[in-house]
Amino acid sequence: MTAESEIKAAPDTAASLPIALDAVGGDHGAVPNVEGAVMAAKAGVRVTLVGDQVKLHAELSKHSGISALPLTVVDAPDVIGMDEHASDVRGRKEASINVAAHLVKAGQAAALVSMGHSGATMAASLLILGRLPGIDRPAILTYIPARTGPVALLDAGANADVKASYLAQWAQLASLYLRVIEERENPTVGLLSIGEEAHKGSALTLEAHALLRQQAGINFYGNIEGSDIFKGTTDIVLTDGFTGNIVLKLAEGEARVLLGWVKDALTSSPRAKLGGLLVRDGLRAISERMNPSTYGASILLGVRGLSYIGHGSADAVAVKNALLRASRAHQSRFIERLSEGLAGSNSAQP
Repeated sequence: MTAESEIKAAPDTAASLPIALDAVGGDHGAVPNVEGAVMAAKAGVRVTLVGDQVKLHAELSKHSGISALPLTVVDAPDVIGMDEHASDVRGRKEASINVAAHLVKAGQAAALVSMGHSGATMAASLLILGRLPGIDRPAILTYIPARTGPVALLDAGANADVKASYLAQWAQLASLYLRVIEERENPTVGLLSIGEEAHKGSALTLEAHALLRQQAGINFYGNIEGSDIFKGTTDIVLTDGFTGNIVLKLAEGEARVLLGWVKDALTSSPRAKLGGLLVRDGLRAISERMNPSTYGASILLGVRGLSYIGHGSADAVAVKNALLRASRAHQSRFIERLSEGLAGSNSAQP
């Protein structure tokens, strides 16, 4: 399966654990979360909606046939707003993100999905689920549409200040992720820098480059530049969370601008409108590939459980795709296989 392909429910989902959805998080609250959960449930994914049960039941009642769908509600009367501090998770046990994370910790849910406060989601995942052995900091892995297909970028915003050792750990995590989830046997790893030469870059990239050259179990390509991301020069791009988040938002913003320019050009005259009709299907396919909703949510790699972080502005399609992606990762036994892979790689280190 690839990130740009249609995400489908994994087989035998009826016997699997539900996905815990922070169903009141995000810019738009329960509405897109509930709609996305209903769409995922119709595709065969069990979903536990976590949040104010009165609001969630009221929203669910707007959808027909929900009594036959694998949907449950767990009450969480509190929610951490998008403008609040991530550290609030420590003292607000009844917040929806904390309740959802505890369901995963207790083995009552297969994964956590939230379109709410990304910092709070990361904090709850760290505090409640904990880190995998040998991992100092988790990282957000997201996808950037490229010429050759989607490229995995990490860190996309979890860690603004990093050490070279973190980048080496993330290379290992991302390589295992692509092997297990996308069946890429030997994914290439690139280190984002200001030049391809090994001697170029900041003190961080110079040290990270040296570590990655020596690291067993990864296919290190070397340094790459910003333009290489969109060429698909490597399957994986490593950088700090500050830079990675800027790259992600720049790519998303430029995509919107470019599509807007194309739309303006194809509606500028009667002749242009005729041409627009001829290329409509092709443009629709391009728009779909560049739409963040296609990718659903980004996985937080390095914690002891499946945790997915989406956009606060996510629509129902993004919620659905995030739930389907989490379900497939659970069915693939990703965390177990990741733990096994990390143990094997660490034992092989000199």
